[in-house]
Amino acid sequence: MKQYRKIIALLMAATTSVVMSSEFESQAADPALDMAQVKILGEYKLTQPYGFNDAPEEALLNLKKATAQAEEQYQEMKRKEKEARERKAAEEARKAQEEAERIAAQQAAAEQAAAEQAAAQQAAAEQAAVQQAAEQQTAVQQTAAYSASASDQTLLAAIIFCEAGNQPYEGQVAVGAVIMNRVRSAVYPNSIAEVIYQPGQFGPAMTGWLDSILASGGYTDTAMQAAADALAGSNPIGDCLYFGCGNFGIQIGDHFFH
Repeated sequence: MKQYRKIIALLMAATTSVVMSSEFESQAADPALDMAQVKILGEYKLTQPYGFNDAPEEALLNLKKATAQAEEQYQEMKRKEKEARERKAAEEARKAQEEAERIAAQQAAAEQAAAEQAAAQQAAAEQAAVQQAAEQQTAVQQTAAYSASASDQTLLAAIIFCEAGNQPYEGQVAVGAVIMNRVRSAVYPNSIAEVIYQPGQFGPAMTGWLDSILASGGYTDTAMQAAADALAGSNPIGDCLYFGCGNFGIQIGDHFFH
């Protein structure tokens, strides 16, 4: 800006010099001649001696015109600089706003993800608690003593003898536990007799061998004790509902429980 103002001052000085040289008189040599100061722009000043009022009018008009144009250019330059500063400030403010919005969006996304994760963990914990409670309830049901009549115990001892009379004692208890699991299950009948005589389930009940053992009292004391233990809640096979001579499940003796 200072450089531009220097250019204006030099322009005016040059124009003034031309005017002065064209009408120079002997008055310039008079030591008593006063000098009047004329302020052109800011800190730059030109001096004009009295007596130079007869300068050509055209030269003076050109000087005024050049000065006015220089002033307009100077003001235009200042306006553009101001606009440039304002645009820069607006751009910086826009970028700052965008950055703040980006950070806020990232923070909101992180908080949302954390909330979703916490909700998922809570749901998983609740589901695990429900499952654990169900398993505990099932375990209680499976091991709870069953209030049975003497005929129920005899019937259970007879089917244990028919199905596992030649198996280890634990295997005989396991057969009784399968029958008790079915009694407690919602899928099968809820009585010992109905479970044992359910069509297509236990071979001795379908062939008549079970009834024969009951009539003759052919079951053993071991089978009767195994029935008593199963009725009291003894259960070595968990929630198994089936047994046979397959090859998967919990093996006790010759039987696999699943």
